[in-house]
Amino acid sequence: MRVAYSLEYGIDEMEMHRDAVGPAERIILVDDLIATGGTAEAAVKLLRSLGAEILAACFIIDLPSSAGRRASRPCRCRSVRLLPFRDTDHR
Repeated sequence: MRVAYSLEYGIDEMEMHRDAVGPAERIILVDDLIATGGTAEAAVKLLRSLGAEILAACFIIDLPSSAGRRASRPCRCRSVRLLPFRDTDHR
């Protein structure tokens, strides 16, 4: 299985074996960073196309200025972000 998705700097593809997830399997998606939300949305589409139930999406770092929170809404699942990064945090 393959799905293409947009990044802030271009387009990429994500692949997964058809037998990696079975129908009705309950999944928690974990990613290190949410920026545009493209990777998370692609992962959710891929998993749902295999019949998985997405319970939640968890992100370690959130870049709020990159619209990731808004972009992840189409995923229609609970979303948890552990560390919001603000432009002033690196000074």
